[in-house]
Amino acid sequence: MNINGDAKAACIYDAIVIGSGISGGWAAKELCEKGLKTLVLERGRDVRHIVDYPTATQNPWEFPHRNRMPEAFDQKNPIATKCYALDESTQQFFVKDAEHPYVQEKPFDWIRGYQVGGKSLIWARQTQRWSKFDFEANARDGAAVDWPIRYEDIAPWYSHVEKFVGISGNKDGLETLPDGEFLKPWELNCVEKHIQKRVAEQYKDRHIIIGRCAHLTEPKQIHYDQGRAQCQARHLCYRGCPYGGYFSSNSSTIPWAAKTGKLTLRPDSVVHSIIYDETKGKATGIRVIDTHTKQMTEYYARIIFVNAACLNTNLVLLNSTSKRFPNGLGNDNDLLGRYVAFHNYRGNIVADYEGFEDGYYYGRRPTTAFMPNFRNVRKQEMDFQRGYMVAFSAARSNWHLGASQEGFGAGFKDKLSDPGAWNVFMMMQAETVPRYENHVRLSADQKDAWGIPQLVTSIDYTDNDLKVMKDFLEQGAEMLDKAGCKNIKPYDDHRNPGLDIHEVGGVRMGRDPKTSLLNAHNQLHTVKNVFVTDGAAMTSTGSQNPSITFMALTARAANFAINEMKKGNL
Repeated sequence: MNINGDAKAACIYDAIVIGSGISGGWAAKELCEKGLKTLVLERGRDVRHIVDYPTATQNPWEFPHRNRMPEAFDQKNPIATKCYALDESTQQFFVKDAEHPYVQEKPFDWIRGYQVGGKSLIWARQTQRWSKFDFEANARDGAAVDWPIRYEDIAPWYSHVEKFVGISGNKDGLETLPDGEFLKPWELNCVEKHIQKRVAEQYKDRHIIIGRCAHLTEPKQIHYDQGRAQCQARHLCYRGCPYGGYFSSNSSTIPWAAKTGKLTLRPDSVVHSIIYDETKGKATGIRVIDTHTKQMTEYYARIIFVNAACLNTNLVLLNSTSKRFPNGLGNDNDLLGRYVAFHNYRGNIVADYEGFEDGYYYGRRPTTAFMPNFRNVRKQEMDFQRGYMVAFSAARSNWHLGASQEGFGAGFKDKLSDPGAWNVFMMMQAETVPRYENHVRLSADQKDAWGIPQLVTSIDYTDNDLKVMKDFLEQGAEMLDKAGCKNIKPYDDHRNPGLDIHEVGGVRMGRDPKTSLLNAHNQLHTVKNVFVTDGAAMTSTGSQNPSITFMALTARAANFAINEMKKGNL
C-alpha cells in the first residue's frame, strides 16, 4: 500500500480508540477533553442518539409480530435469539449469527452489538463497585494472579465516573459493596421489603439492598449539560432511550467528546491489526478495513486504546503479529487469550408468596433487589472458591389472566385488570475462577468476510462452578423459606457460558510480565503506548456487574496516558 505524504498526514492523530462502547466512549471523552485529537473506530454502523432509535416510542400493536421474533428468525439465529433483550423492537442492535461467525470448540453464546455505542445501548445498566475483598481475592485462595491495584487506587475514579454517568442507589454502608456517588434510589416493593426484613433477622452477614443502576432519578446539572433527562421508568431501555434517562455512549460520552472538536468518529471500520514498529519499539498505528468496500487504510497515533469488547480485543491483539511478536502483540508469555472468565448465571429459583393482596407497585423499575456476596469474603471457608451475588424481585402474576378466557362486558374487563398472587424470582451472579484452559485463539483455516481469522472459543464450566451453584440453590431456597415463601422451586437452566454477556480476561492485568499482559495502568508490559481497558483487562470477575469498573479503569488509564505524554514518555 502506497500513501502519499498529504494523505498520510490526514490519517495521523494523537490517540486512536478501537471501539465505541462503554469503555471506548469513556476513553474518547477523557482524551478529547484533555485536548488530544482522537480517532474512534467502530466496526458497526453509525447510530445517533434519538434519531436512530426507530422503535423507542412504538406500542406493541405497531409491530408486525407484536414485538415477538418470528420462528424463521429464531431458526437462523440460535445464539442471538437466546438473549433476554432481543425482540422485534431491539433486534437492530444485535449481531445476527451469520454476520460474524466464530468457531465454538466448546459451546459459547457470544452476544454482540456492532454499532456506534456498542452494547451500551442494550446493557442491563447495573453498576456495583468492587470492594477491597474483590481486589484481594487471590491472596485468600491463590486462584488466578494478584491484581496490581487495590480498591483505594480505583475509588476516586469510580466517583469520577459515577458523577458523570448518574447512578441511582442507596447509601447502605456495606464493606462488601462500597457506597458511591448516588442519585435518589428506587424502592423495594412491599414483598421485597418483607423478605429483606426476614433475612436481616435470620442472617447477620446477608444484606438485601435496592440495586444500583445507571438511571437518572434526579438529574444534576452535569446530566442536563449532556442533553439527558429523567428516567421515565418505561423499561424500554434496549430500544435506545430518547430521554437519555439511562447511560449510553450515544447519549453521553461520545457527544461530550464531539463537543470538544477533537473527535473523529469512523463507523463501518473493522480493525484488522495494530501496527508495531520494530525500530521504534512501539505501536504506531492501526490497519482498518472498510466494512462495505473491504478497502484497507492505515491510521497513526502516539497512543492506542483497545476497547473492542473482551473477545474482539483478544482477536485484534492476537491478529497483530510482527517479527517481534509472532504470536500477537505483547504476547511474550503465550498467555494472550488465556484465562478468559465469565459470570455463572445457571442457578435460579421461583417461589410464591401468599399475602399483601392489597399491595402493588407503580411503573417499571429498572433494577431489582440485590444481596452482595457473603461467601469466602474475609477468608477461604467453603469447599469452593470465590462466591456469588444474589438478585431477586417480587411481582404480581396473572395480570392478563382474563385475556385467555371468553367473555365480554364489565365483568370480563374487571378480570383483565385484576392482578394475581405474588411470585418471586431469584438468580445468582457467581464469580468463575480464571483458568488457563479457558481461552480464545485464532482459527488456522477459517476467516471472516474481511479476511481476518475467525475466533475460536474454548470456554467451559468447572466443578467449582457447580459447587457454587449448588450452594446458591440451597441457600436461596432456605432464605425464601424463612421469609415465608411457598412452592419454592430451585433449578439449573443449563445455559452456555457467554449468555451472561460479562466475559472478561485474556489480556489480564498483573504485577509480573511473566504471568500477565498489562501493568497497573492497563499498559501492555512490552508495548507501553497500547492500553487495554475493557473486559479483556480484568484479572478476575468479582461477583458484581462489571461495567462501572470498566469505565473507572478506562478513565484512570486515559488520564495516566495523557500525563505520560506530557512527560515525553509516550
